[in-house]
Amino acid sequence: MTRRRHFYFLTFFTLLFLTTLACQANSVTPETAVGIDQDAIVRDVVATLQAQMPTPAAADAQISGNTAVDPDTLNFDLQNQLVAVYEKVNPAVVHIFVFNTFDDQEFPLGTGSGFVYDENGYIITNNHVVTDGDTFEVIFADGFRSRAEVVGTDVDSDLAVIKVEKLSPAAQPIPLGDTNQVHVGQFVIAIGNPFGEAGSMSIGIVSGLERTLDSQRTVEGGGHYSLPQVIQTDAAINPGNSGGPLLNLQGEVIGVNSAIRTDTGTNSGVGFSIPVNAVRRIVPSLIANGAYVYPYLGIRMQSLDIDTAEELNIPYTSGAYILAISQDAPAANAGLIASGVNNFGALPGGDLIIAINGTEITSSDDLISYLVFETEAGQTVDLTIVRDGKEMTVPLTLGERP
Repeated sequence: MTRRRHFYFLTFFTLLFLTTLACQANSVTPETAVGIDQDAIVRDVVATLQAQMPTPAAADAQISGNTAVDPDTLNFDLQNQLVAVYEKVNPAVVHIFVFNTFDDQEFPLGTGSGFVYDENGYIITNNHVVTDGDTFEVIFADGFRSRAEVVGTDVDSDLAVIKVEKLSPAAQPIPLGDTNQVHVGQFVIAIGNPFGEAGSMSIGIVSGLERTLDSQRTVEGGGHYSLPQVIQTDAAINPGNSGGPLLNLQGEVIGVNSAIRTDTGTNSGVGFSIPVNAVRRIVPSLIANGAYVYPYLGIRMQSLDIDTAEELNIPYTSGAYILAISQDAPAANAGLIASGVNNFGALPGGDLIIAINGTEITSSDDLISYLVFETEAGQTVDLTIVRDGKEMTVPLTLGERP
């Protein structure tokens, strides 16, 4: 932009601002109008415009009404809250060093993050951080070091628990929040050790809820189990952040950072965090038993949509349609019917699950979410299904996921 054009833009915006100010002055009470320093306001406007108009594109955006945010409007209450959360939580966020042992020698395998779960020295991290390691060293934010051992792992949720020999005196367990209180748009904080940079903090928002993450293991038939209710965030998550906490502004854990979606291997603004309600449900079992047992139906299914419903002649447009049933699985024992598939997709004749224990099921993700967070192996549930166009209720006793 030339200096002449820059001057014209400044003049235009200054005149526009003064005109607006004059209009507003007519509508305020005399008490409100007293003491306004118009010269100071004009100087501030000019300075702000100069700072916000570095390019012609920026000037065009301002003319159209898309003004940039003035740095002077920074909310210092929010800034102070972020500082307070970091100072409170960071002492409990750890750097995990993973080693392989060969001929009594340790060889570094990688690093990850974790956080203190309780005063007994249990630390939550990701399964993929520790899965290939033989020995582990944990470094706290204050430099305190301790050996650690794996207590329990769960590949399907990508959660793991390790236990240190001794906690840092400065480390206090981080309180757990509630997945049901998490909302799209709320501010979140990620703390971890990206690329080995210990104690790094990034902020962002919750970008989406009810995402799913596939398990890192392949099951019979080539499919994957999946974890529901996963949190999507644009807070920067990079290699080394895995296992660190995702926090709300109260310093409560709302998720465990696990994965990113990227074409480059680094953050692209799409990160995924294991929901804290999965932590509440799974971690106690990992500590007590070393593993977690999921409830099991033994079906392969797909969500129903309008096109599929029309092709299969089903008078419903949502639900979980049963494609296949494993031999001797709970679904088989309950008498459920699968459709089968061919090269073109699902075939007619399968059962459509539309509710479980009276809770509506609109998709396969809904069914997985209910099973994972609301049921346990050995429990009997009532499935509402549609078969040959008619609704019926089928009792089913859940098994243990193999």
